[in-house]
Amino acid sequence: MEMIDNVSYLFGFLGGLGLFLYGMHIMADGMQKTAGGKMQQFLSKITDNRFTAILLGAVITAIIQSSGATTVMVVGFVSAGMLSLVQAVGVIMGANIGTTITAWIVSLGTIGDSLKLFQPGFYAPLMIGIGAIFILFSKSDKKKTIGEIVLGLGMLFLGLDLMAGNIKPFTGAPIFSEAFRVLGGNPILGIIVGIVVTALMQSSSASVGILQTLAFNGVVNTAAAIYITLGQNIGSCVTAIISSVGSSRTAKRAAAIHLLFNTMGAIVFGILGFVVFTVNTKLANHTINAVEISIFHTFFNLTMTTLLYPFAGLLVKLSGMIVRGKDDEVVEAKKEPILQLDERVLLTPAFAVQSGSVEVARMGSIALKSLNAAMGAINTKSLDDLKTVAQCEQTLDDMQEALTEYLIKVDNLSLSESQKKHVNNLFNMVTDIERVGDHADNLSENAKYMIDNNLEFSDLAKEDLAEISKDAIDAFETAINASGANALGAVRRVNKLEDKVDMLEDELREKHIDRLTKGECNPQSGIAFLDIISNLERVSDHATNIAGYVKNEI
Repeated sequence: MEMIDNVSYLFGFLGGLGLFLYGMHIMADGMQKTAGGKMQQFLSKITDNRFTAILLGAVITAIIQSSGATTVMVVGFVSAGMLSLVQAVGVIMGANIGTTITAWIVSLGTIGDSLKLFQPGFYAPLMIGIGAIFILFSKSDKKKTIGEIVLGLGMLFLGLDLMAGNIKPFTGAPIFSEAFRVLGGNPILGIIVGIVVTALMQSSSASVGILQTLAFNGVVNTAAAIYITLGQNIGSCVTAIISSVGSSRTAKRAAAIHLLFNTMGAIVFGILGFVVFTVNTKLANHTINAVEISIFHTFFNLTMTTLLYPFAGLLVKLSGMIVRGKDDEVVEAKKEPILQLDERVLLTPAFAVQSGSVEVARMGSIALKSLNAAMGAINTKSLDDLKTVAQCEQTLDDMQEALTEYLIKVDNLSLSESQKKHVNNLFNMVTDIERVGDHADNLSENAKYMIDNNLEFSDLAKEDLAEISKDAIDAFETAINASGANALGAVRRVNKLEDKVDMLEDELREKHIDRLTKGECNPQSGIAFLDIISNLERVSDHATNIAGYVKNEI
């Protein structure tokens, strides 16, 4: 019977751990949706100001409840060239501070029985019930998201209760006190245990939660808790290190910076701890509680960030010594990757959506470059411009395929209704932008035809082309740059320009046919002219489509 009871307790503990992790996942998911567009703007606000980067790293990690996930995103952004290594240092430091929020949430769930009414676990079933009602019966997207957060919190606290309750019968066993006595007396061993457990679980939040649950049951001494916590900080780097495998040399250096930062902290505090605990054995053997673990965790990360804050440049240099080789940020730019993003951002839906927006905007800028080059070839007979259009057209075709695949993956993530709507609009924008690229290619074909046949337009025709091309290209450029507070004004401007281009096309077509009838224009040039203004009118139509997608989200 005792054997069955022990197995039952084990199952209960594992079930509690599962509830804890899944609850944290659901809660973080809901918080990301609530943050919405604000979170999507975080990346653009990261500058070379390390304090800002640290603050944003802390906020992001507090929202997604995982320093590992934040660092994985940083590795992806660095790999894509969206962040420099110096900027990444600040975000990584902030991520370590942000992850302490998880420990404090766990601490709330371990308040003693004497304060039962103030213990979150007491209300966990109610929170799960309320959250489920919101999710199942509310029609409002906002209320469903609130339900996810409440449900996730309830599951998190219920999981903690299950873990604590099912580990309690074993806490009196000599193996626990002996194990923590050994770990407390050996800093290296304690740190290694923290590293291994966190690396295996791929979550410092989970390993800290288990340690705090054991501390709640009074079996963890201070020395052991300190050393294990230091190891957990190093173990949290494993996810980012795995993520950087196969990435650029620069991305590997970002992961190395994370490892360096946490390892330096573990060495400094490990040595200090060993000295203090050797002198004061009473403190070393003092039974630590969950709140005290949270206090140390927070103190450790704040202190190391303060100490290493001025040495971000040094950390970057050290990472270069660990990951040797020529700095490949410039080399990678020459390769011109199809998408300048790392799909590891899919781990965080809000950033995955934002990354998609950035890439669609980049695709738009390539189509704009192609348009300008095509008109340059028509006006100046430049062969270099024809080559530029051909290169851009191939890039746009590749980007359409890659972005469509990427956006399908993003669409399958847990997104809010507004995010889903935005992703749907991105799908449509990609199609319109690619079609603009096709029209630029058509224009370059006209330019090549004129070059091969040594054709020229009349001065009047050149003036007409300059006017309609300026308005069509202006409409497209305004559309792809329409965002933020001035989006509505940009949309209105695109619509006005499109109307003007439509009228110009009709007017210029009539005038040119009249010139052809009077024999004032070469028929071969006339065919090219009519085809050019037709393509430019179609460009303005696609600009209007893109502006319409922007308007849908205002």
